[in-house]
Amino acid sequence: MKKPTVSILIPCFNEEDFIEAVIQNILEQDFPQEEMEVLFLDGMSTDKTVEIISQYVENQPFIRLIPNPEQFVPQAMNLGIEQAKGEIIIRLDAHAAYPKKYISKLIYWLKKLPAENVGGIWNIQPRSNSIKAKTIARTLSHPIGVGNALYRMGISEPQEVDTVPFGCYPKTVFKKYGNYDIRLKRNQDIELNKRIKRQGGKIFLVPDVECTYFARDTFKALWKNNYGNGKWVILTSWFTGTFDSLSIRHFVPLAFFANVLLAIFALIKVLFFGGSWLWQLLIFPIIFYSLIIGIVSAKLSFENPKLGAFPYFLISFFTLHLSYGIGSFVGIFSVLKNKK
Repeated sequence: MKKPTVSILIPCFNEEDFIEAVIQNILEQDFPQEEMEVLFLDGMSTDKTVEIISQYVENQPFIRLIPNPEQFVPQAMNLGIEQAKGEIIIRLDAHAAYPKKYISKLIYWLKKLPAENVGGIWNIQPRSNSIKAKTIARTLSHPIGVGNALYRMGISEPQEVDTVPFGCYPKTVFKKYGNYDIRLKRNQDIELNKRIKRQGGKIFLVPDVECTYFARDTFKALWKNNYGNGKWVILTSWFTGTFDSLSIRHFVPLAFFANVLLAIFALIKVLFFGGSWLWQLLIFPIIFYSLIIGIVSAKLSFENPKLGAFPYFLISFFTLHLSYGIGSFVGIFSVLKNKK
């Protein structure tokens, strides 16, 4: 078999509901199969993930299954980079769908732009047809929900950014800037991209490359995921010793939750112990926030009024911001505990 030009790395764990669709997407790519290899880095799945992948490994020589005993994504990526034979590394996610020209377009832009990494737009879609799932997906692509993350909202021309989802890199990038930080259970892609930019490399988001990412479809799953994200915002800064390993938008929910705590304290003070107008001012940011969320939720619900989605949007935004902020708050206590 010809040495591959590109190595596609896919960390996975218990992905039986998604993995076969991802493999089919890869088989349908317009990029020549003899010029690529696909490495599934499995974190010791306990469902049918390995069984499904193994069926394709038997018939497709460019697909390989590699166990990842450490289980976490950074270890999986480093294992894949070590074993990759291609000149270009592309990371894919098992919770996404990829159009036929996804790989070829990424490689085109990587060669065209002065970039160490290029990536495309996330088209965020619900995992089911429920109203709840649809509103969560819409919330995760709205600026009020996710700030200035351009890869969630779209662009019209190539643009230099601080990070992109997944990514397409020359393999030499990892020799120059280092591999994934194995201490980070979350934010490992963002931290790597920040490290690249800190040392003079460039990251580009390109407009005509798009994948479909399937969002969480319950408030419980949304809370759990964003609580973890918020916690690892603080832990990432702690482990790397720098706040610029992330972006300002990652710390905004922490400020929001701190304001919630101050507002609750101020409300108790005014209602039960009395207080000057200065105490009452602490309540107004939360009132203002609630008003903004209400207006945005109403506007989004009018996009399809038959769904009756207004309360779902309200809950989605509050869940997203509050869980992230609480996670960051808990992260601070984890850091203080570790210091002791």
